[in-house]
Amino acid sequence: MMSWSKGSKLLVASAAVALGIMFMTLLKVGGVQGSTNARADTSLPTLIQTGQENQQLRNDNLKLRQELAKYQAGQNASNLVLEQLASAQLNAGLTKVTGPGIRITLDDSGVKERKDDPSYYIIHEEYIRQLVNWLWNGGAEAISVNGQRIMSSTEVFCSGAFIQINGTRQMPPYVIEAVGDVNHLQSALKFYYWELLGEYQQQYGITRKLETPTEPLVIPPGQVQKFRYAEPIKGAK
Repeated sequence: MMSWSKGSKLLVASAAVALGIMFMTLLKVGGVQGSTNARADTSLPTLIQTGQENQQLRNDNLKLRQELAKYQAGQNASNLVLEQLASAQLNAGLTKVTGPGIRITLDDSGVKERKDDPSYYIIHEEYIRQLVNWLWNGGAEAISVNGQRIMSSTEVFCSGAFIQINGTRQMPPYVIEAVGDVNHLQSALKFYYWELLGEYQQQYGITRKLETPTEPLVIPPGQVQKFRYAEPIKGAK
């Protein structure tokens, strides 16, 4: 058996330690490289998938924006139609309105002993029509008589002991309410016909009263006219 000196043993031990250290270092380096390569192999598909998902999200976002734009355009069109409908209903007298204005009250005479023509002592439909026309001329925006809205299709005519308005039988007193500029409405009445009614009031005792209420007047809506024979022309503007 070969004998080893202390120096030889120490030398061999040092060499073994050195080899062990080198071997462990190589293992660590190999492991790091292997892990890096594995990550590199798995990160590329992940990036591709992430890119595809991001592109899909962008496409979905674009579609949502387009749908939102269509919805907003539809909402704007709907709002425009509703505004036009509301304006048409207001102009047609189909909307209940309120505002400042004047009130006129007409009533038959209370005089019992009548020496002249009996027709002088009662309120005629002509009086109402004339006052309504003067009020329109004075800028009235809405008029009612005894709660009946005056519209383009409203009739005011005498039918025996009553006056027919919008197909309803109205009896005196007749209350005419008009919404508009109070000064203009009052000025519109300062013409011949209003003064003539004043003369009738003095001579025959009929009632002719003008008021300017401090509270806003309320004019009811009119009724929708039913058409049985008239129909719109297709394609007509």
